[in-house]
Amino acid sequence: MKKNTVYILLMLVLLSCSSAPKNTGDVYIVRDRAEMLLESANREASRGYYDSALLIVNESKRNAVLADDPSLIVRCSLSRGSILFVLGRTDEAFSEWEQAIEEAQKLGNPELLSICRIFHARGMLNSGRSSAQSVLDTVNREAANIRNDQMFIAVSLQVKGSALRALGSYREAEEALMQSLAIHERAGYLENVSYDWYTIASIRSLSGDTQGALQALESSISIDRRIENTWGLAASWRAMGDVYRRAAREQEALEAYNRARTIYIALGNDYEIAETEKRIRNE
Repeated sequence: MKKNTVYILLMLVLLSCSSAPKNTGDVYIVRDRAEMLLESANREASRGYYDSALLIVNESKRNAVLADDPSLIVRCSLSRGSILFVLGRTDEAFSEWEQAIEEAQKLGNPELLSICRIFHARGMLNSGRSSAQSVLDTVNREAANIRNDQMFIAVSLQVKGSALRALGSYREAEEALMQSLAIHERAGYLENVSYDWYTIASIRSLSGDTQGALQALESSISIDRRIENTWGLAASWRAMGDVYRRAAREQEALEAYNRARTIYIALGNDYEIAETEKRIRNE
């Protein structure tokens, strides 16, 4: 680095110090970095870039540990567990969620502890390690402690909806997802809004409401186009193909599958390309 550059950097530091408010003694540099990285990791994961999301959340958790911030460590563990789960590293995911539960218990924060248990329950449902009814009971019990954090409330509603869907209670499942969607819309978390519509589509399709499912997927696709969520677009087009096929509309199904395949090719995701081609061949 040239001397001129070093001098400019030092001047910027001095200027920022002189213009800052009176020092209260509190320093948040490491915490702020951890928060920024955690948000970035969650955004990467919501767009399907799980490998990079894991690298980012690892660094976020490292910074949270450096700051010795229990609440932040818990939230990093929740996200890290979710990313590991999607990557197929199930045992590591459960270990991460169990660490989060233990840390939240030490912290004595009932709301944070309840959301940790709900994350763990979601993993149990998605891995088939627990029945949908057991997961629903857990969510109903723990959700009573979650009153302040709207994003945590939305997560509990999503898990509740998934459990109800598995139980065949489609009307109640959609009601839960609609409540989650409303929270995400108010907060401006469009990736989450898109995912809510995607899940609603699956509920409607299972209940036999083909047109409603297609409309929900169109809403998901519309949002993903706005935010350039390529992974979400591919997933929704493939889901649309599934809905059309279930309704015996084979030509429209093939068109949707091919649209999804084209996007996956552009993404360079060989696994998803192969999975989509299986559907095209109707295997």
